[in-house]
Amino acid sequence: MRWDGQAITADEGTLPGLDRPALERAGLLRSVQTPEFAGITFHEVAAKSALSHLPAVGKMPFQWTINPYRGCSHACTYCASPDTPVLMADGTELPIGALEPGDAIVGTRVVEGAPRYVVTHVVDRWRARKPAYRIELSDGGSLTTSGDHRFLAEDGWRYVGRGPSRTHVLRDGVGLRGPGRDGITSGTPLIGHEVARDAAVKVESVTFLGSEPADLVDITTGTGDFIADGVISHNCFARPTHEYLDLDAGKDFDTQVIVKTNVAEVLRVELAKTSWTHEPVALGTNTDPYQRAEGRYRLMTGIIEALADSGTPFSILTKGTLLRRDLSLIVDAATKVEVGLGVSIAFADTPEAHALQHAVEPGTPSPRARLDLVRTVRDAGLPCGVMVAPVLPWLTDSTGHLMRLLDQIAEAGATGVTVMALHLKPGTREWYLGWLEREHPDLAAGYGRVFARGTYALKAYQEWLKERVRPMLEERGFGSAGHRVRSGATGRYHEELRAREARGGPSAGALPGLPTDGTGLQIAGAGVEQVLF
Repeated sequence: MRWDGQAITADEGTLPGLDRPALERAGLLRSVQTPEFAGITFHEVAAKSALSHLPAVGKMPFQWTINPYRGCSHACTYCASPDTPVLMADGTELPIGALEPGDAIVGTRVVEGAPRYVVTHVVDRWRARKPAYRIELSDGGSLTTSGDHRFLAEDGWRYVGRGPSRTHVLRDGVGLRGPGRDGITSGTPLIGHEVARDAAVKVESVTFLGSEPADLVDITTGTGDFIADGVISHNCFARPTHEYLDLDAGKDFDTQVIVKTNVAEVLRVELAKTSWTHEPVALGTNTDPYQRAEGRYRLMTGIIEALADSGTPFSILTKGTLLRRDLSLIVDAATKVEVGLGVSIAFADTPEAHALQHAVEPGTPSPRARLDLVRTVRDAGLPCGVMVAPVLPWLTDSTGHLMRLLDQIAEAGATGVTVMALHLKPGTREWYLGWLEREHPDLAAGYGRVFARGTYALKAYQEWLKERVRPMLEERGFGSAGHRVRSGATGRYHEELRAREARGGPSAGALPGLPTDGTGLQIAGAGVEQVLF
């Protein structure tokens, strides 16, 4: 969601150095730091809207969501060496490391049915340290980039290093599109001219420079591309809201939190409109509504009250145990509207799983704390589903781990379970596979096979996982019945629920409408918060 047009001048509470124009356009009221959140800056904004509309995708049972907080979901790695020359709008070149937000450069855009060179602007710039490759070009050009960087070839975009398939990887002899060094030095103006279909230069060689990280720089532009040393280069294409706010996609996600302080008031206005049809609203689809910042700002209280008072059904998916604070409020809301609660738990409560959980999702509540949250919700008389996601190939998809986790979920009293394999959206893919290559290099080749087609695991793996968990779910009462009630120590259904299952009840997924195995499930705008629960 972009917050353009919300021009509210930052007040005197804004911290020095953080009076960024993009933040002011986002409705910045002030930026604050507090001792209890060491190292974190909260950017308090006055949001223009609260409800976000999602396209209907996959099997998701909702099209509306609310995100009271905004944070970047990944650390982008589409980077080039700081001395890489970038073509400016006036025909000169500057090193990418010297560019600043607002600089006018050359990009491309389809105009009147043809790709043409146009003036675009630098939206953001950030640095990273990543292993690098050197690309030598036939016109004498030389580029140093990360393996995730992409260039426009005659047959489409190609990654420098490992891509989703061999046809997506830059190789010797591949032709690259762009003006080339000759096109830049000739002085011929490019703006408005059509991008030639033929390659300007060919790749002479691609050399991996070793695992030692190199200092690299990347930019976000208005067109999504720029001209690097004469060839068309892709900038980061998966940056969420932070790229519009002059915040980078790495450290800033953890330390710069955007807070919609007026979200409850704005929501009440939107829910009161005659055009609102009281469709289900989901919270926790993009950022966790019960992240640490909620302890300070207490935005969920007003959101829950507004939804319940308007007669709007809602669901909450969280890994944050702070939900306990609002449990009595949610219980009251459930007397007015349908409420769904889901807790994401990807790891069993075992010493081995604890170490893995800390490595993959540091700073989140432990599996034991989340299981206790499920018990608390159930003790309050509310149904509570569990999202077992993401299931990590070769790390958490063993029979032993899944059985232990499902046993613990059943013992906690969960009313439904959805099991989902890992998704690797752009950005998330680079972050996770980078971690995997550092910590589990022996699994890299296997992941290359499972995710050979990009974001989603191969259908064969999804079907394999589905068949593996099906008997486990059924044995623990997480079949197709709507609400699971344990009978004695067995965890089996009451006979009443078995009869209901035979009649065809709703799904026993983590939230109403979700399939139990996650097959075919797609999540709009998925990022680390969604995919790495």
